[in-house]
Amino acid sequence: MNRRIEKNRAKLAAPEPRRIFSVSPFSLRAWREQHLYSLFSSLGRLAARPWATALTLAVLGFALALPLLFWLLVDNARGLAGNVGEAGAISAFLKPDTKADAVQALAGRLRARTDVASVAVKSPEQGLDEFRERSGFSDALKVLHYNPLPAVLVVDPRGDPAALAAALRGDPAVDQVQYDAQWRQRLNAILGLALRGAQVLAGLLALAALLVIGNTVRLDIAGRSEEIAVMQLLGADAGFVRRPFLYSGLWYGTFAGVLSLMLIGIVQAILAAPLARLATAYDHGFAVHGLSLAQMLAALVVSAALGWLGAWFAATRHIALGQPR
Repeated sequence: MNRRIEKNRAKLAAPEPRRIFSVSPFSLRAWREQHLYSLFSSLGRLAARPWATALTLAVLGFALALPLLFWLLVDNARGLAGNVGEAGAISAFLKPDTKADAVQALAGRLRARTDVASVAVKSPEQGLDEFRERSGFSDALKVLHYNPLPAVLVVDPRGDPAALAAALRGDPAVDQVQYDAQWRQRLNAILGLALRGAQVLAGLLALAALLVIGNTVRLDIAGRSEEIAVMQLLGADAGFVRRPFLYSGLWYGTFAGVLSLMLIGIVQAILAAPLARLATAYDHGFAVHGLSLAQMLAALVVSAALGWLGAWFAATRHIALGQPR
């Protein structure tokens, strides 16, 4: 009997094993319901004031669409400028009376040089066919009794292009050397500057979007000061008070991202015909492109994150300062 009593006392005195997961299903359900209520109640508050919401979304949409349009313009201009690897190409126009054997011999000597990566030979017949296709004067060229175009060597340098161009100018079979790397390098520098400008513009307008959303949330907090004060008196913590405003910022950012994509689509539709004529003038050497699906999703995610951050900064600041109380 005494042993049984001692065993029972030992069981009662032994501590219960700790639970690793102590969250009950009821608390998880309450947490989910609170977030769902804040999500849809914040959407209802935006719908309750349509004109103010539409004006805020219009400002945010234009602020987000401008850097995206600028980036698309720069990206398409880079495609129009051509491949950067072609910037060092040297075109050597041979004298009209140069025989085909002499052209091939010169090309072989150039290929043997260590500062030459490759050499492409364009015969006068190939040059005339290419000119006939791209110039649009195919009927007028039929009256010519001879081919006035010379043979051309397109040299891709491996070392110093300027030194190679100087060596080609000194060759007696070469009539003229065209080395267009300088203007291509300038064009690439201009496009690089434009791309950096697009990045700076995107950063400034993202900061502007944060300020707009933060100011909108601040005004919303000021308008609901009495309601928030009652919640704080009843024991609501900072997270509970801040949650509806975070979802408001999320809705602002998401709808602004959708509006910016719609504006970009409208601009592309307006410019479709002029861009098609430009592509035709360049013999379809480049294709004008818009935002891909991945880029559009990334833009929506970034805009939603900007809305969330702007609302978080505004709500956290006012709650930390004790306003309203």
